[in-house]
Amino acid sequence: MKIQISADSTCDLGPELLQANQIIQLPLCVTMGDEVRRDGVDAMPDEVYARVEKGESCFTSALNMADYINFFSEQSRKNDAVIHICLGSGFSSCYQNARLAAAEYPNVYLVDSQNLSTGHGHLVLLAKDLADEGKSPEEIVAALEEAVPRVRASFVVSQLEYLKRGGRCSSLAALGANLLQLRPSIVVEDGQMHVSKKYRGKMDRCIREYVRDRLAQSDVVPTRVFITHSGVEEELIDAAREELENAGLFEKIYVTRAGCTISCHCGPGTLGVLFLAK
Repeated sequence: MKIQISADSTCDLGPELLQANQIIQLPLCVTMGDEVRRDGVDAMPDEVYARVEKGESCFTSALNMADYINFFSEQSRKNDAVIHICLGSGFSSCYQNARLAAAEYPNVYLVDSQNLSTGHGHLVLLAKDLADEGKSPEEIVAALEEAVPRVRASFVVSQLEYLKRGGRCSSLAALGANLLQLRPSIVVEDGQMHVSKKYRGKMDRCIREYVRDRLAQSDVVPTRVFITHSGVEEELIDAAREELENAGLFEKIYVTRAGCTISCHCGPGTLGVLFLAK
């Protein structure tokens, strides 16, 4: 049975993993000033940052119903089944639009990841693993839905300016955090983001403490873990990787760069460690 796995571009898996696993990614729209571009195609995070520094507005928007209809129409003819994993419905209308579009195609299956970035990406790769094992579409969807609450997705944010711009943080809170060198850890739970802990001090020390805290809270699935960042110094990636290697819990450690969706909301200097719990 030929099953095509696909996902919204918010899965942040990067071109190498996408190509290696033959996963199709649908890019969200990115508005930069008066221009509308496509996430990961002709819109990249560093340009978002450059434009924001110049005072331009940059934001992302969901795929519309027509985008999904065009994709599902083509892929449903080429494959026995299509399994599409969407950005969490609590963050975007992507899932709602995809659900309406998929109603016309009985061999198209949808999963609400209830997550973002490589929290979303974990489910995409799990779907591919299960398809390679010969599981049916129904079995794959059931397994993904069971895995959704076991995704452990979180990030440490080095500065709150972008969260302030997006209305997720007050100007006063951002100023206080910057003055006190506070680095909030943002956790995704039940399809929503909230602050779980505020680290204080230099970013490399905060990252090490954050990784140890996250691993201590879960009995992990050892298959893979992601270090996903929005543009950080290599030393911070190395610090996170060293903590993960010292823990000796994971078979594979992947490093990916977050796309425009996470970058537009969190800004540069954000790093997360994302994995599945048992």
